[in-house]
Amino acid sequence: MRFVIFGAGAIGGVVGARLAQAGRDVVLIARGAHYEAIRERGLTIEDPHGATVLRIRVAENPGALSWTGEEVVMLTTKTQDAGSALSALEAAAPPGTPVLCLQNGVESERLALRRFEHVYGAVVMVPAAHLEAGTVIAYGSLLTGTIDVGRYPSGVDERCEQVAQALTGAGFESAPHGEVMRAKYSKLVLNLANAVDAICRPGPAADELAERAREEGRTVLATAGIDFVDDEVSDIRARWERWGVRDLAGRARTGSSTRQSLARGTGAIETDYLSGEIVLLGRLHGVPVPVNALLQRLGSRAARERWPPAGLTADEVLAQLAGEAAITR
Repeated sequence: MRFVIFGAGAIGGVVGARLAQAGRDVVLIARGAHYEAIRERGLTIEDPHGATVLRIRVAENPGALSWTGEEVVMLTTKTQDAGSALSALEAAAPPGTPVLCLQNGVESERLALRRFEHVYGAVVMVPAAHLEAGTVIAYGSLLTGTIDVGRYPSGVDERCEQVAQALTGAGFESAPHGEVMRAKYSKLVLNLANAVDAICRPGPAADELAERAREEGRTVLATAGIDFVDDEVSDIRARWERWGVRDLAGRARTGSSTRQSLARGTGAIETDYLSGEIVLLGRLHGVPVPVNALLQRLGSRAARERWPPAGLTADEVLAQLAGEAAITR
């Protein structure tokens, strides 16, 4: 089994690095300056124990690889890039290639199943960062994180067992999960705070705004009849203690994946597939979604106009919400 990591950023880079360190056959797909840095100097992974440079094969696109039929593709791009990534993959990879979606949100599995028969979901809980070309950061000192895998839309098979075994051997908690999408919806609720973390300065008002977004999400999912209750996903503190999450010397944690995208000035963030998923479901099922709709709009604007992270106060966002509510009365 050869692991093709499509998108070697924070999650993809850390997963690829750990699998390579465990002796697995790994190839990374990266782009731009990150691709050039890995090709020329190797991939640097930093963790609380130090920094390691790994010489891992890297390609700019799936067409640059020789496909043998033994590959498992781990799709680790952000969801907003999944469509174009899957199109490139479809043009190069055998049609029977299994695709494992390691993204936040619940859209990538839908996109992948349009093109590939064997699609898997993964609920990814890995404290990681990627802010500079050629380097990824893992903050767990005991374990790197948790990645459970299952068939999409449900069930497990032998491949789930094999992938979970490989990840366990690479320093992750990992197990087959027959209802992996339930876990992904549970994580979606947690990720509704990502836009707040990205655009707002921390404090009690930000905590209030994040909880309002999550409560709105819980209401929408319940109304839509989508099961999202998963205690293992929601217990963040227990997971961090098991993993031994620590800041690195001179490398404090940089926040959510959404905040990291703003920090890198990529011009796009995943809010359309986090808050935007709740907005879509709310509109389909007749549930008001003012909090997530505003966070989606602000997130898109922040990415488009390249705002620095935490450029607003949550009080400003709450005031805008109140003003919009007054107009609609």
